[in-house]
Amino acid sequence: MKLPVIKHLTNFIEENDQDYVLETIETLEALTEVPSLKDEELDVIGELISNLYGAVEVDKMIKEGTPKKEALNAFMKRVLGAIDT
Repeated sequence: MKLPVIKHLTNFIEENDQDYVLETIETLEALTEVPSLKDEELDVIGELISNLYGAVEVDKMIKEGTPKKEALNAFMKRVLGAIDT
């Protein structure tokens, strides 16, 4: 996951609508079922999906009242904590 990408997507959600991101996630998840995709292509799609889900999570935290910068930092700490375990 990349914080600048998640931040950009969070801004996109604020300016537009979360539904666009959720529909993109569904589309990318459907693409992963294409049998001819190479591992590298699946990795890229997986990274995109992870960033999109991250932005949705950050947006949720913002809507619950967490300031944007704090929400982004808290999310990344949670992700890094999950990787360390």
